[in-house]
Amino acid sequence: ETIENIRKVLDTDTPVMGICLGNQLMARAAGADTYKLKYGHRSHNQPVMQPGQSRCYITSQNHGFAIDDKTLPENWESLFVNVNDGTNEGICHKYKPFFSAQFHPEASSGPVDTEYLFDLFVEKMKARHINK
Repeated sequence: ETIENIRKVLDTDTPVMGICLGNQLMARAAGADTYKLKYGHRSHNQPVMQPGQSRCYITSQNHGFAIDDKTLPENWESLFVNVNDGTNEGICHKYKPFFSAQFHPEASSGPVDTEYLFDLFVEKMKARHINK
């Protein structure tokens, strides 16, 4: 039921930001699969990177599942990748204002490495309001 409700929102242009389980639920609503990690990611200081970028972000994580990148639909892409094991740590839609992070940007691991994600979400909300 939750995935179906998220799928309905993804049929609109309403900005959506998923965090932790929200990342996995957004991926499932978009049509991707998830799988259980052997050990999970449970700690502060988990390094992630954005594909094609050279900056590493230090994150706080507590999850046992990951998104299967091979199952992401064509209009979706990986936003972050775990440096330790190469698993998906976030997704974004190529055209719509949807993105998510598997880690906790609010947890101050870096201590503010990924705080900018909230600014990005607010900007997407403002852009939607202006364009409405």
